[in-house]
Amino acid sequence: MAIRQIVFVGDPVLRQKAQKVRHIDKSLEKLIDDMTETMHAANGIGLAANQVGVLQRVIVVHLPQDDEDPQPSKLYALINPEIVSTSQEVLSAEEGCLSIPYYYGEVTRAEAVVVKGRDRKGRELKIKADGFLARVIQHEIDHLNGVLFIDRMESMDKLRYVPAKTEAEVEAEAFKKEGTTAPGAPAIVAG
Repeated sequence: MAIRQIVFVGDPVLRQKAQKVRHIDKSLEKLIDDMTETMHAANGIGLAANQVGVLQRVIVVHLPQDDEDPQPSKLYALINPEIVSTSQEVLSAEEGCLSIPYYYGEVTRAEAVVVKGRDRKGRELKIKADGFLARVIQHEIDHLNGVLFIDRMESMDKLRYVPAKTEAEVEAEAFKKEGTTAPGAPAIVAG
């Protein structure tokens, strides 16, 4: 496995439609493994092949375990994914993207979807997803069609920039949650 370079907004490959996979072989399995490692290294939860410069219809999705979500944490690798049905119910929520780092915006998507495709061994599969998993799958399939989340926003005026936190800021937040102070920080004493 290898970590591949993620391409950023402005790269033409993000606006191109990915081609259907015709043959599932070792090179495609390697692409899936590399995409998975790249997604995890970037702290992402989904990645489409065009985001690593490959115009093939392949996505990977791996949501973290959430106690409030009954769906288990599972790695999905989908080849030629296709949404076959969507719920009429929609939800609006904030989304971000590894190809548009530090920017977030509200996007409305179907609350539930049914997706068909093939797994890494070529076996047909069908996934019924709702909530966050449905949102991530829709986001990644959009990538395969050259669509970014910013294209689905009602207004670009609502695009938010959230700068990355430094290692010290992340550490300070962790200590704050534990009710202690960060190393080297002065203790706060109430009088």
